[in-house]
Amino acid sequence: MPPFADLIDLDTLHLRPGEGRRVDTEVRIEPLMLGGQRYAVDGGTVDTRLDVSRTVTSGYALRLRFDAPIEGTCMRCMADAMPVIGVDAREIDQAGPAEELHSPYFEGGVVDLAAWARDALLLAMPAQVICREECLGLCSVCGANLNEADPEEHRHDERTDSRWAKLRDLKLG
Repeated sequence: MPPFADLIDLDTLHLRPGEGRRVDTEVRIEPLMLGGQRYAVDGGTVDTRLDVSRTVTSGYALRLRFDAPIEGTCMRCMADAMPVIGVDAREIDQAGPAEELHSPYFEGGVVDLAAWARDALLLAMPAQVICREECLGLCSVCGANLNEADPEEHRHDERTDSRWAKLRDLKLG
């Protein structure tokens, strides 16, 4: 298991311009809230790979990669969902004569891996966290889990809800 680190002091790597190094470490990721649901990394930590390159102008180019097994609720059927989200994020921190590129995760030679990993995971999350690709969701009439219901037996009256009857009389255009 790689060593545990939420912060990495890049000065301790003693990189000269043009040099690079790979740092494998374990990082804590706090739970995320999406659509009112809580999604947490299984075990609370992920094994990360950080590639650090020193730029010629004494800045840094950073690449962070990891796979995060997420535990939460399926947004279609409300069952447990446990997708694995792959993350590949890049940051640059470099002062230049014409333009400065500053990473919000880099301050005083130290990279805040925990904050960067959490934000990168949030950006990599799908629009809908689902239990499986073929999830059928919940029945819009009765709320039954359609993944568990027999399609031959799960039927409803074709009648329209009487509360919507007045909409049939509405003339548009």
